[in-house]
Amino acid sequence: MTNLTSLSIRLPHADGSIIDHKLHEPAHFEKHPEQFTSRKVLAAAHVVADVRGEYQPGILAPIDWESTIEFRKYLFSYGIGIAEGMDTSERGPDGLDWNQAKTLIRYGNEAAREAGAAIVSGAGTDQLDTDNPTLEQVIDAYVEQIEYVESCGSAAVIRASHALVAAAKSEEDYLRVYREILAKATKPVVVHWLGTVFDPTLLGYWGHTDLREAMRVVLTMAEENHEKIQGIKFSLLDAEFEVEFRELVPEGVDVFTGDDYGYTELLLGNDKAHSHGLLGVLDPIAPIASQAFAALDRGDRETFRTVMDSTIPLAVKLFEAPAARYKTGTVFMAWLSGFQDHYRQVTGREGLRSVQHLTGLFVGADKLGLLPDPELAARRMQLVLASAGIE
Repeated sequence: MTNLTSLSIRLPHADGSIIDHKLHEPAHFEKHPEQFTSRKVLAAAHVVADVRGEYQPGILAPIDWESTIEFRKYLFSYGIGIAEGMDTSERGPDGLDWNQAKTLIRYGNEAAREAGAAIVSGAGTDQLDTDNPTLEQVIDAYVEQIEYVESCGSAAVIRASHALVAAAKSEEDYLRVYREILAKATKPVVVHWLGTVFDPTLLGYWGHTDLREAMRVVLTMAEENHEKIQGIKFSLLDAEFEVEFRELVPEGVDVFTGDDYGYTELLLGNDKAHSHGLLGVLDPIAPIASQAFAALDRGDRETFRTVMDSTIPLAVKLFEAPAARYKTGTVFMAWLSGFQDHYRQVTGREGLRSVQHLTGLFVGADKLGLLPDPELAARRMQLVLASAGIE
């Protein structure tokens, strides 16, 4: 193996200059296949596209199932569970359709059972093919997916529905839909409150554009159906609002943070409550996060804070606006780390981040010791730069 004391790579700087970056030794992270006891910890994991055949993003989204499931097994080895079939898996418009999501959910559940790992799976309405759905069609679509998810063995994450945005006319419509679909669930679900910072087309979800009015509806929904709800995933990237929200949810309903760069203090919590983790950022930082949660299980809050805080600069870069493009970085970092042979996305959107952004992710991952083979990562980074005309 190359002596890393002499391994460096020339990288473009934001001011147009070229700088030498000296690579770090990869860190050693202890495996932790057992589930954590202090917090529920779930990663929204990415999928690996199969680029060997005819590939038409937006029309065809072939998946490399073997590499996709192997990555999940890697996450399981660090005690990180899976939130399967979520937005990180590029599910939705131009990405995985419902039939592919079904296969992903089935394979993911099989792998989780084999590993004894935690898993929940996304249930939505993305099989609907009409622009003007009725509430009844939305309900039926949700129920179909919930039943399929449960048949695979996991509880459902109720994904935010674009069809419901189109069909609902008031907060009462939202409350009715959630009431009826939760009545059909046989396992306590996680309800996903996904904000416009991740998906601007969800403006007005819960019947309101004002977040406090929306929160009132979410809390009403949770009160009405609390026996059917294990938790609510809060994805608004507003830490203060999340703290306020989790103090208002019904007893027995957990809050899962979706704040992918303010997660340390939210997971630590205060003397009243804490958040659990259901995060896309856990995909690339799993080995480090595993050490932190193991420390928290031992009651070592300061080590947890120090270790998780070390990942925040990388997370901030990964989720910089527009936050929804973080999926590009997630796949890119998996490629740099040798988990897959390319960084093509199912949706073909790997070009939506700048070379500077990708360079920042490379440097951030290297500083954390997250690149198992720095020589391979450097060689791949050089290919990216060369393809962009940077020698």
